[in-house]
Amino acid sequence: MSAALVDCGNGVTLERSVAFTLSDGTKLVSDHYYPVEAGPHPTLLMRQPYGRDIASTVVYAHPIWFARHGYNVVIQDVRGRGGSEGSFYPFRHEGRDGAETIAWLRTRPECNGRIGMYGFSYQGATQLLAAAEQPEGLQCIAPAMTACDLYRGWFYHHGALRLASSLGWGLQMLKEDARRLGLAEASAKLEAAWANVRAQASHLPYAQHPAIVDSALPSYVRDWFSHDSPGPFWSDLDISSRAGDINVPALHVSGWYDTYLEGSVAGFELLRDHAATEHARDNQYLLAGPWVHIPWGDRVGEANLGEAALLDTDDLLLRWFNHWLKDANTFADEPRIKHFAMGTNTWHSADAAQAPSAITLHLASDGRAESRKGDGALVEDEPTGPADIFVFDPEVPVFAPGGPQALAGLFDQSGAEQLNNLLVYTGDSLEAPLHIFGRPSVSLHVQTSSAHADVTAKLVCVKPNGRAEFVCIGIARSTFLFGEASVADVPQLWVFTLEPTSFVFAAGDRIRLEIAGCAFPLYDRNPSNSTRPSEMTVFHWQRCTHMVFHDREHPSSLQLPVLQEGHA
Repeated sequence: MSAALVDCGNGVTLERSVAFTLSDGTKLVSDHYYPVEAGPHPTLLMRQPYGRDIASTVVYAHPIWFARHGYNVVIQDVRGRGGSEGSFYPFRHEGRDGAETIAWLRTRPECNGRIGMYGFSYQGATQLLAAAEQPEGLQCIAPAMTACDLYRGWFYHHGALRLASSLGWGLQMLKEDARRLGLAEASAKLEAAWANVRAQASHLPYAQHPAIVDSALPSYVRDWFSHDSPGPFWSDLDISSRAGDINVPALHVSGWYDTYLEGSVAGFELLRDHAATEHARDNQYLLAGPWVHIPWGDRVGEANLGEAALLDTDDLLLRWFNHWLKDANTFADEPRIKHFAMGTNTWHSADAAQAPSAITLHLASDGRAESRKGDGALVEDEPTGPADIFVFDPEVPVFAPGGPQALAGLFDQSGAEQLNNLLVYTGDSLEAPLHIFGRPSVSLHVQTSSAHADVTAKLVCVKPNGRAEFVCIGIARSTFLFGEASVADVPQLWVFTLEPTSFVFAAGDRIRLEIAGCAFPLYDRNPSNSTRPSEMTVFHWQRCTHMVFHDREHPSSLQLPVLQEGHA
């Protein structure tokens, strides 16, 4: 241990820029925080690409806080970031590099051989990838707001790119690469794009965005866009096919309005069912809060969610690590799943991430469900009636729930619902509360004038005053669902899930389902032809007519997983 330690107060000391050399000769750098008591102690490790002095303190307590509670805390710059050597390609090296780092930490005199990992977003992925290497001494992880399956849970949703988040994050990551490589022109373009990042999704084609195409820059953002189907490119970067290699308990943290919500919940389910050992499978936990990616608090979009939303996640983490690394039995009474119910703003517990029962509501109309001024309804009985029709125009897209900037939260949808380029189906006022928990799903008989089309389904809670609060959304791309069997001008059954939620519709509320052809820029637009969306320009745009059937031969419906049934 270096003698040049920084006094952080209360006996905690910091050793900066501790170097470690990987087996391939690459040097990684980390900051080490030591507790006041003489060691050895358990060690908490965070591996991150954003600057080790930040240490994810946008959502977590500073490492000094954890050191005050008796932990060595190590914050490491991953390969190619901060003070560490090498080239950064997201996810590619994190398994081996993480495992070798853990093996090294166990040789240090301050470490008692017991190690846990924590962090959110990319720092969550570094945990999962390291854990899949089964390094000796790693006893638990706490991956938050991340994904085991990068294709389905991070970048794409049923074939449609999560455009705003993928391009925005890519621009953010490339900025440091440009600086490290001394690429002044590329850096200037990236900084200019970042200064107005919310507008960048409108650039066409987005795969040729001028800030990402410099051949001297790493190719990873371009690679995300070119690999628009699941396959080895993605599975080689994640643990989607390697859940059986994870043998440690994990505390998964997700947010109902987080970009990586589906990735977090699906990752919990994957490891609960397929982790390597019974011990690991039995000790997967999920905390599903009401939060966006940043911050984790009581304000989400336009809503104040009350004091209960201000859950002390640092205390929860401390109890998690004390339980597994200090044998303190401080997590024994926690439920397998703890989830925050929007609507009542209360916490609940569950054993599975999907409610055990469901209700089905059928789409109905007299053929004019366009906009909330129309006659679209959700009914319990199977209806008859003519198809509803809307036209998708990529030049005039239906915007995402948070508007053209794709902001996350409980935003009012009633303004957007005045347009005729989406269908609106609304149920009667509920006579009793209805708590849905899990992934809603739709079964829609849809005919499109192009074999290349998207369908979005948005669940909305209509309050008695007319406010239409966004609950959750799903999208499916025809070529993803049907492959070469996708055809034009023939009804096909579109079955897909929306992202998970926990939401209580109050008595007097109404359930609403919106159907549209896009949710831009949350997802990329479909050009309505065989042109790849990533290569689309205005010269490729075509309109597509969608017909949604709901007759006896072609019923269409919404399925809601319910914990507490009420009359719909």
